[in-house]
Amino acid sequence: MALSDVGFVHLHVHSSFSLREGALGIGTLAKLAVADRQPALAITDTNNLFGALEFSEKLAKEGVQPIVGVQLGVDFGPEPEAAVQRGPRGEQAPRGLVLIGRNEAGYRALMRLVSRAWLESGDDGEPLVALDALAGDADGLIALTGGPAGPIDRALRAGREDLARARLARLAAIFGDRLYVELQRHDVEAERAVEPYLVDMAYRGGLPLVATNEPYFAARSDYDAHDALLCIADGAVVIESDRRRLTPEHRFKTRDEMRALFADLPEATDNTVEIALRCSYRPTTRKPILPRFTSGADEAGAEAAELRRQAEEGLARRLAAQPPAPGFARADYDARLAFELDVIEKMKFPGYFLIVSDFIKYAKEQAIPVGPGRGSGAGSLVAYALTITDLDPMRFGLLFERFLNPERVSMPDFDIDFCQTRRDEVISYVRRRYGADRVAQIITFGSFLARGVLRNVGRVLGMPLGHVDKLAKLVPQNPAKPVTLKEAIAGEPRLKEAAASDERVAQLLEVAQKLEGLYSNASTHAAGVVIGDRPLDELVPLYRDPKSDMPATQFNMKWVEPAGLVKFDFLGLKTLTVLATAVALVARRGVNIDLSAIPLDDARTYELLGRGETVGVFQLESAGMRKALVEMCADRFEDIIALVALYRPGPMANIPTYCAVKLGEQEPDYIHPKIEPILKETFGVIIYQEQVMQIA
Repeated sequence: MALSDVGFVHLHVHSSFSLREGALGIGTLAKLAVADRQPALAITDTNNLFGALEFSEKLAKEGVQPIVGVQLGVDFGPEPEAAVQRGPRGEQAPRGLVLIGRNEAGYRALMRLVSRAWLESGDDGEPLVALDALAGDADGLIALTGGPAGPIDRALRAGREDLARARLARLAAIFGDRLYVELQRHDVEAERAVEPYLVDMAYRGGLPLVATNEPYFAARSDYDAHDALLCIADGAVVIESDRRRLTPEHRFKTRDEMRALFADLPEATDNTVEIALRCSYRPTTRKPILPRFTSGADEAGAEAAELRRQAEEGLARRLAAQPPAPGFARADYDARLAFELDVIEKMKFPGYFLIVSDFIKYAKEQAIPVGPGRGSGAGSLVAYALTITDLDPMRFGLLFERFLNPERVSMPDFDIDFCQTRRDEVISYVRRRYGADRVAQIITFGSFLARGVLRNVGRVLGMPLGHVDKLAKLVPQNPAKPVTLKEAIAGEPRLKEAAASDERVAQLLEVAQKLEGLYSNASTHAAGVVIGDRPLDELVPLYRDPKSDMPATQFNMKWVEPAGLVKFDFLGLKTLTVLATAVALVARRGVNIDLSAIPLDDARTYELLGRGETVGVFQLESAGMRKALVEMCADRFEDIIALVALYRPGPMANIPTYCAVKLGEQEPDYIHPKIEPILKETFGVIIYQEQVMQIA
């Protein structure tokens, strides 16, 4: 379908990324657009671009042209007499203009403006962008006046027609023919009252009109659930009269419905198509861009040479302090190092290894406790040589291919643990090293889960808290795989009975199921940090968590790398803090301990472990673990490794076999003679991914 035949395009849509006010998931928007054969659709969330890249990718995949915008608060600065104040509690809060990126420059302007609004706003203030800043970044943007929550409508409702006209004139001077006067018809008296003034101002100023719907939910049947969502957001209850409300008309209307609604002003719907035709850009995914560790004419080559130098020197120091593992010679280490370096260079990741090594070396120089290595990264000899990890991968049979594999190209990802209380010092170093505008944390979004949404909805419906709490506790608690309300109702007869016997419980469950899964809040990821090769707002919009002094990306973990950024993990681990504190305490008594020099074959330690005396020992302190240690008669480090790997649902069934073979009570079953060398260390039990890879 050609856009010229469309008749109407939605240009003012709030997705679920308009937190606690939008109930339209990106997937839902795509389905609605496809169902109505809409060839284009805009997203304009309140003060954010959280969903911009996800929206762009998912809508384009469905054959719908994505248009990215935002409804952003604008500070007009000093104005004649008193500016319009915030309205009564039941009125929509001020929102500002709808800004739409019409080309690549416009999308980049949106990222800069939204980032600026968040990073420069006060702790208690709404994100705002100054009109002067907007004027300097407006060339790629199309502006809509924002509807009822916008600055023009609000001035008119306050009886300040002079202020409305002054504001409109200032906007027209900035945007020219890219400014549209927005009309909405949701069967609300406030909209009807100001519409004649808006039309008159548009005609007198030679400005085009544009019709928008501003949907917050999908269908009329979703209105009650969405009304409850607004109550949750505002701390209100449904029966209150003086509170924020929308109408059933704030749903996702079809093109035909909007044409019929504005049949007397067809130019207003025609202009939605005109705006869509003026938009020629959507954000797309790209490969992550590594920041440069070195500088020089041949930067890539310089980094590869620097990595090779540091790795070779580092390996020599490691082997001087700790001789090659049994069964290996120095030549084996050199060959493995050369192989890994070739792979790293071929995959263009020398810079990544150098960056990680640099901030870990800084931490160790500052006596900040760092974990010895965890995850697949421990299989890299280069990482061991660079002191990224402290485990010899050849000593423990760890494979580099688990970490990097040329046949399955993906970004390397070291899981790095730092002392919980001093982690921020390492991040501060990275910000100094690469530039504060190039380093940020990563946003994460909390969701309404089954128990929580039941309690929230029960409160706004005015139900007794004790009754709601009893119902919520009937939902199984499984943090690893949260149970949905639908699953809970299907599996719990008492929930079905309560719904059948009490209309309010039935309403509670119905509303809660519609809100379950929606985003409830934004915060920052516990470990993720991105480092860019340029100011971050050139690649992603930025957000400021009130609880943090450091900016965060507005894209979450799933979308930040497709936006072009490289993620590094800086995990704060309490265990490292406890160990550091213990070392400091015994040092007061004249006992100096170097944790990195503690041997792995201390007999008295294994005697203690074999007795199950491990309360307070990380990962070995549960009753089941202590029982397994006693049964295993653990007397070597490999036993501890095996037990930690086996002690989880499923593999736990192999613990008795491991113990019986180890103690000579049972013969090992190697399945086939060829794999005996691979499974001999674990007594015929397949435990590790490396063993599976070697067998294959």
